[in-house]
Amino acid sequence: MDSEKIIEIRNLNKTYKDVHAVRDLSFSVRKGELFAFLGVNGAGKSTTISIMCGKISKDSGSVIINGADADGAPARIKSSLGVVFQNSALDKHLTVYDNLQSRAALYGITGDNFKARFKELSELLHFADLSKRSLGKLSGGQRRRIDIARALVHKPEILILDEPTTGLDPQTRKLLWQVVSDLREREGLTVFLTTHYMEEAADADYVVILDGGKKVAEGTPLELKNAYTHDYINVYGGDTAKLTALGYPCREVGGAVRISVPDTAHAAALIAEHRELFTDFEIFKGNMDDVFLAVTGKELTGGEAL
Repeated sequence: MDSEKIIEIRNLNKTYKDVHAVRDLSFSVRKGELFAFLGVNGAGKSTTISIMCGKISKDSGSVIINGADADGAPARIKSSLGVVFQNSALDKHLTVYDNLQSRAALYGITGDNFKARFKELSELLHFADLSKRSLGKLSGGQRRRIDIARALVHKPEILILDEPTTGLDPQTRKLLWQVVSDLREREGLTVFLTTHYMEEAADADYVVILDGGKKVAEGTPLELKNAYTHDYINVYGGDTAKLTALGYPCREVGGAVRISVPDTAHAAALIAEHRELFTDFEIFKGNMDDVFLAVTGKELTGGEAL
């Protein structure tokens, strides 16, 4: 295994009866990265994660995590991973403290060691005042904070976040990403993310897009935007007829004329050549939503998936 790569998936396959959920999938994740794993429902994201976590078996291929082969060292792999699933894995009848205490005990974290870890996590995720409350009486945002604490209780090297912010209020989403950013900076935490919020994927170091169980695109967000989208010039108060006559695709959007150009260099050259038409304008790159639509022909929406 490459010393820089903390996850390596090679030629992974998984079939459920007549559904080929994962098709010859290969990718790698470097240590300390924020890695985004994107796809519509049924694309194979959750199946891949379940195989990585040892919840289901693969049909073929290899899964190596933190230097350990999933076939030969499942216990070592589980100790390397912290997972926040789409649906909470917490017991709604237990208190916050008891939920985390029972989880920590699975990793041999007990007594004073657990009390110290609980204090760290409660301060990090702002839930000290919730310790004696049962999970069933917490709001969705509060429960999500405890889900994250559960995943972090044993100080994993890899944090898997499976649509962690879906349905959360903006304040909780902001807190979650502050915590993740802090842990990446201080502890070199590797983060494996699936999300339906493209602004989160845009902040990733590397992105893999799945469609029908297959990898259909990969690269940094900038590489993907350059490969699959165009730049746009929004011209305000411009002459629509004259702008259209420049020969680039134009349409009116929100009081502006939007001109599609191949890249930033074309935008700069066009503006320099026709300064009289561009007195009030903005230049935009295509975003990750545009990338996803261009690659898959589909829009990314929330929900559970294979």
